[in-house]
Amino acid sequence: MDIKTIGVVGAGQMGNGIAHVMALAGYDVMMNDINQDALDAAVGRIDKNLERQVSRDLISAEDKATAMARISTTLQLPDLGQTDLVIEAATEREDIKHQIFDALVPHLQPHTILTSNTSSISITRLASRTDRPERFMGFHFMNPVPLMKLVELIRGIATDEETYQTCLGIVHKLDKTAASAEDFPAFIVNRILIPMINEACYTLYEGVGNVASIDNAMKLGANHPMGPLELADFIGLDTCLAIMNVLHDGLADTKYRPCPLLTKYVEAGWLGRKTKRGFYDYRGETPLPTR
Repeated sequence: MDIKTIGVVGAGQMGNGIAHVMALAGYDVMMNDINQDALDAAVGRIDKNLERQVSRDLISAEDKATAMARISTTLQLPDLGQTDLVIEAATEREDIKHQIFDALVPHLQPHTILTSNTSSISITRLASRTDRPERFMGFHFMNPVPLMKLVELIRGIATDEETYQTCLGIVHKLDKTAASAEDFPAFIVNRILIPMINEACYTLYEGVGNVASIDNAMKLGANHPMGPLELADFIGLDTCLAIMNVLHDGLADTKYRPCPLLTKYVEAGWLGRKTKRGFYDYRGETPLPTR
């Protein structure tokens, strides 16, 4: 199937990153959010990130101008019905995603492929809320989208081969690499990554080490570019907790029990970089450990 237009639901960090790479690759992109300020901020962020690529000679000024011209925004979710492929990139809450699909599906064209950027939720279950489970799949980009080369492609039980091949073709056009994952909780990357972060939280919770020592140990001892607690702040502690809950509920194994300290931080609203506090305090010039 020839995809020319792409709709993106959600103008947050993932949504604007997806819009960025799609527009740069030649697709016309319509980005939706419930808040005009969020849409305006997303367009500004895309412009800034494209300019950074221009300054590094990764793209030309003409490439940037052409990409920006391909991006439009709307507050009306039904407007995305005119696109060939929709990528839902809303918050990692299944009830919210259900509401989005219930409102969007009646307006989709018969051929439109519907996908979700979910990092952990069952694709088969999400697809069952739509009228097109055969044209539904997981399209999971990594954060930050313009920099990260991997995209996880997750088929639901009913996803057909044409849908998979179409999404695979888009990944190749983006000059990224696809990893095909089975539809089990958290798929590949987060099935491995988030429990590691959760274990780092337990290491902090039990007093084995403080924030700085845990992160430095993994950066210098395991050659990780970021420590697990620093990475948790970057991802968002609420997202980490949501994925751990999906793993715990979906696999019924106590090894996936979320760390109480992670839960406490989320309950306090300390969600990481996006709220200026998490395992580090970002309100000053230099991030400082909070424990």
